[in-house]
Amino acid sequence: MTELSAAGSADTLRWSEEIQDITAGDLVTALSYGTPAGGAIAIPVSPLGLVDPEAGTIGVTTSLAFNGKLRNILRDPRVAMAYHTRDHGFATADGFVLVQGAADVPLKPSPKALEALQPRLTRFLGPMPTGRFWDWALGDYLDTRVVIDIDVKRVASWPDTHGAGDLTVSGAAWPKPPAPQSAPAKGSGPRLDTGKLHRQMAKLPHQLLAYRGADGHPVVLPVRVIGHDESGLHLDIPAGLLEQGGRRAGLTAHSFGPQAVGLANRICTGWLEVSEAGDTAVYAPHTAAGFAAPAVKSIQLFANGMFAKRLWRKAEREGTLAQLAELKAAAHRSA
Repeated sequence: MTELSAAGSADTLRWSEEIQDITAGDLVTALSYGTPAGGAIAIPVSPLGLVDPEAGTIGVTTSLAFNGKLRNILRDPRVAMAYHTRDHGFATADGFVLVQGAADVPLKPSPKALEALQPRLTRFLGPMPTGRFWDWALGDYLDTRVVIDIDVKRVASWPDTHGAGDLTVSGAAWPKPPAPQSAPAKGSGPRLDTGKLHRQMAKLPHQLLAYRGADGHPVVLPVRVIGHDESGLHLDIPAGLLEQGGRRAGLTAHSFGPQAVGLANRICTGWLEVSEAGDTAVYAPHTAAGFAAPAVKSIQLFANGMFAKRLWRKAEREGTLAQLAELKAAAHRSA
């Protein structure tokens, strides 16, 4: 992969055509953010090719109805986006690309931004159904969307999507490995059935590990779940990218079809333990969530719409937007 360049202003990165191809063309990526306990989590998203090389930003869109991740990002805006698969997208360049930066979360949908999203939605996800029923079904899913801009601080890339080969970094220097963390008060061992979780994850081709780097930005790496026992899930990890010791981490496995239909994922939080030699890793899952959607676009859209409608009504009852606004104001005061 062509090495990136930091040409231009001192604060704005300029990246190669290969990186631009990937960030503008991948259909599904993984957005990672920190957790209050000091770990990180990675969730599959469709960023719709939101990237502005002139401004040095990438973006992702989400509904305010799905406000759980927004709480965490507002508490700590340091996030990362992992471009880890070319499946069903438009990018042609090879490589695993990790973009780290600071997220700006708007708390009010912008009609102008939503209008600008329409051609991107159609290109990546296909035409949306229309009519009175679909206007009602998808209203809270589409009309409450915001675009999160991420001011890029660092771009790291590997020559292939498995994380093999030499690491290339542009922008801020790659930090030293984070120090091991103290074990959770409730213990670091598995709290879930590792055999069942292994079977679920083994069916999903894209598997990622997320943890908090030494500078606070999440690090996302491609891994493989290769076994399990009473100690946890055994991971095949990229050579030289994880230091020994334990830390809180997120483990995600997912799959998807054309236009991101037929989504399936398992998203875990837990404890990662890396051997002294750094060549083996065991992941003890503490929580897990996920779903498998049928490979029928209309059913998936209807389910998304109903889920967003329920969550949006709940947010209105509980004053969630006011709570998010306070989180944002508190973050600005402490900055």
